[in-house]
Amino acid sequence: MSIREVLLYSQDKERLRRKSKPVRGVNQRTKEAIKDLKDTLDSHSDGIGLAAPQINIHKRIVVVRLGSTSDGNSEPVLPIVLVNPKIIEAGDERKDFDGCLSFPGLYGETSRPHYLRVTGLDEKGAPFDQVYEGFDAVVVHHEIDHLDGVLFIDRIENPEDLYTVRKDEDGRLVRVQIAV
Repeated sequence: MSIREVLLYSQDKERLRRKSKPVRGVNQRTKEAIKDLKDTLDSHSDGIGLAAPQINIHKRIVVVRLGSTSDGNSEPVLPIVLVNPKIIEAGDERKDFDGCLSFPGLYGETSRPHYLRVTGLDEKGAPFDQVYEGFDAVVVHHEIDHLDGVLFIDRIENPEDLYTVRKDEDGRLVRVQIAV
């Protein structure tokens, strides 16, 4: 299958808000969806996670690149696949960086757990029970939110927490608050 385009909120609000259905098994159709997710994520160098609804597949599948940091100073590893991920435990909620391929150029500070215990299936259909901590937990939580039709903008507590990024006169990246 070909790489799908990431859905943009302004154009595809209803699709991004739709709840995803559980995957019944890792069959050929699921494997094709996983390949599409990986290919789409690979084609967006700034992306560290992608959920199936973002490519208009409403199944409970996400792909994440763990090992990133909110300041962007680390190199993420190959993407891993979570099928039917379910949060069993969550804790250590605090504000951190958030952004989304469905909202290009828009970023924010959201409150999310920095500790997650998640169960589900891997891309081969084997069960897993995994703990994610730090920014990895933030990324996994963000993508699982997509499966329930929840977007990062829903987690913005104050309008001042939304921003874009541009280069200043010295070529450094600076935050520019969104005028609301």
